[in-house]
Amino acid sequence: MKNQALTALLAAGLLMSACQSAPEADSANTGEATAAATGTGSNFSVDTVSSSIGWIGTKQNGQHNGTFMLSGGSLTIDSNNNIASGSFTINIGSLNVLDLQGEDKGKLEGHLKSPDFFDAATFPGARFDIASVAVYDSATATSKLAGATHIITGNLTLKDSTKSIAFPAIVTIDSASVSTTADFNIDRTLWGMNYKGPNNPADWFIKKEVNLKLNIKANKAQ
Repeated sequence: MKNQALTALLAAGLLMSACQSAPEADSANTGEATAAATGTGSNFSVDTVSSSIGWIGTKQNGQHNGTFMLSGGSLTIDSNNNIASGSFTINIGSLNVLDLQGEDKGKLEGHLKSPDFFDAATFPGARFDIASVAVYDSATATSKLAGATHIITGNLTLKDSTKSIAFPAIVTIDSASVSTTADFNIDRTLWGMNYKGPNNPADWFIKKEVNLKLNIKANKAQ
């Protein structure tokens, strides 16, 4: 009877965990790391004040959301006004929870920065290196991102793991600035981010999918 009760409890918990879905967004196409782009052109420096990366993590009975700030980066724009190369660094220590306040906010921020997840003390920065930027073709691709203009492919490094990801984005370029926005989901476990280790029951109640919202601004270097 005890085993039956435990099985029923676990099954109920798993059903509850399925009730809260990750945000509706494109799933980043993820694979092994690839060569970063080395194109040349005009240099644009990432504006670390106005740029940010939003995140949403989902659990069985709700969600938490917040932001990361960037600590630096640059983009190279070629003579055809396209992104030729670039990279930016995410300040993991800047992790900010927006949906909580006071003690609860501090506890969750500390939990996420701890070795349970990002291990900010050991890995203070995450990094994205552009491999390619292609024009989005609605005839051959579909996206939940309204107004997508490009597909960006690059290497995302979290902790000690690097994977290639590709996602739709809206890219706007003029003579003085570059703006890039995107909204997509990644599977955190592909970067070894598992609460209390892979296949631990404690990790089952947290969705693997984490939503990322990129808002990257860069200005032409003087």
